Amino acid sequence: MALSYLTQSPNFLKISTAVRTLGIALCMGVMTACSPSSESQQSITQDQQKDQSLEKIKQKGIFRVAVFADNPPFGYVDSAGKPQGFDIALAKRVTKDLLGNENKIEFVVTEATNRVEFLKSGKVDAVFASFSVTPERKQVVDFAQPYLKAALGIVSPKAKVITDIHQLEGKTLIVNKGSTSDIYFTKNYPKIKLLKFEQNTDAFNALKDGRGDAISQDSTYALAWASENPTFTAGIQQIGNQDFIAQP
Repeated sequence: MALSYLTQSPNFLKISTAVRTLGIALCMGVMTACSPSSESQQSITQDQQKDQSLEKIKQKGIFRVAVFADNPPFGYVDSAGKPQGFDIALAKRVTKDLLGNENKIEFVVTEATNRVEFLKSGKVDAVFASFSVTPERKQVVDFAQPYLKAALGIVSPKAKVITDIHQLEGKTLIVNKGSTSDIYFTKNYPKIKLLKFEQNTDAFNALKDGRGDAISQDSTYALAWASENPTFTAGIQQIGNQDFIAQP
């Protein structure tokens, strides 16, 4: 899937700007998320946390990042089995800045539900997986400078297009477990039935198979997917808050 919807969007923030602060902020987020809550531990300053995190990564000589495997154009696996996408390119750029070689990176496949868990447990050093910045998530992890603003979009079949959110009341909306869509519709639209999947591939297959009336994704992804699937359309291009997308 082409990156044109992403890079040409007025809500897209230049990669060079984001990368300038990304490395330090990402590592700071790892330490903040993983540190115990005792008073003695809390006495460690944020500057010390950043320094310690960076030093640990440099000592290991490898930068472990969590990525999606089925979320184009952000992160996906190509026909040769190699990770591709905007988040992948950004992760490599940060790795080069941190370790001098973009190949000193280890990709760990994640789903929406376990992104924070991977970070807090130390399984990865950072998450590069289309992560919207929300007040709830900011209480758990620190985010780097964002590179994109996105609301939610709704994609449905052209033959039964959804153009108003109230059309979905009593119907089934497909979402990813733990995603911004899941949280938003659970909280704000209890009359809409949610069909939840771990993986994007399964979610979109459910839409194609008619197991749901529509699917909700980040608006940029929704528009890009609809543009390459001509029997579907983004009847609702934006709903909900425009959240920043960044790496924690």
